[in-house]
Amino acid sequence: MSKLSVWLSGLVAYDTAAEILERVGGVHISGSSVWHRSQKWGEALRKEEELIKIAAQEVELRNGVVPGEVKCEQRMGVSMDGAMMNIRGEGWKEFKVGVLFEVGEEVMLEKQTQEELEVGCALNNTYVAHLGGPESFGQKLWAEARRRRWTQAADTQIVADGAMWIWNLAREHFYDSQQVIDWYHAKQHLFHAAELLHGEDTSAMQRWLSAHETALFQGHADEIAATLHQQAAQTHNDDLRQEAGYFEHHQHRMDYLEMRIQRWVIGSGSVESGAKQYKSRLTGPGMRWSRKGAERMLPIRSAILGQRFDFLWQVAYNSPPN
Repeated sequence: MSKLSVWLSGLVAYDTAAEILERVGGVHISGSSVWHRSQKWGEALRKEEELIKIAAQEVELRNGVVPGEVKCEQRMGVSMDGAMMNIRGEGWKEFKVGVLFEVGEEVMLEKQTQEELEVGCALNNTYVAHLGGPESFGQKLWAEARRRRWTQAADTQIVADGAMWIWNLAREHFYDSQQVIDWYHAKQHLFHAAELLHGEDTSAMQRWLSAHETALFQGHADEIAATLHQQAAQTHNDDLRQEAGYFEHHQHRMDYLEMRIQRWVIGSGSVESGAKQYKSRLTGPGMRWSRKGAERMLPIRSAILGQRFDFLWQVAYNSPPN
């Protein structure tokens, strides 16, 4: 009963979990009892995360060498993002979400030509979340990457938005991976530049946007940066200069043509979807969490989203007491 209570608590509010247990299973349990069980076992899952992190750090101390480690053909990817939750006495605080995935292929229709194309996609996602700074989050994410045999992958990538903390972690833990700025974030910056250039002239804005979106999709971020720098100098527009800097700084992460040819993932939808799924449990109407309560719920939610709850429950259940 504890296992089912904790699993439900990772999906819905404690009182709702208790109601489901009573209506469906005929089990009489209070919401507070569900809460107590989730606190106990959430802490146990959190400790298992710490053990995985410690094991990964020990491997790093051995210069990253794992006896018998052999490269495989599978490619892997990682993506990161941040989301907000309400902590009692602290207000809205950011928790960080990471997703590890295998890079696969799927067929999609090209929007303009309706031609079938093979593109990269994220498969077999597992998740890590942390309420706090990037350093501890990065260690947890790298531990999950090691658990999934990241270093054995034939090749790897990181796809994310332009947040500095993400690329700092990429440099620390995933330094030899292909780096890609999420295509949809890049398009948002391009749209903002079009608005700055053409204001309320929507027809001119759309023409500029269409032409430069094609250029961006073909991997010409350097040309877009040069164009925007020129326009910013002529108009003395600091916002436009900032957008030019964005494309200039990230141009080596915007080679979308080559990335598509190699069938890499160019969108960070997997982590954005994951962040929304965390928020669906953590940021409902009126929800405020104690810091400890949030820290114990995050590993439960991660285990459920990554389809690893049953396995991790067995590990935590059979772990020796402190």
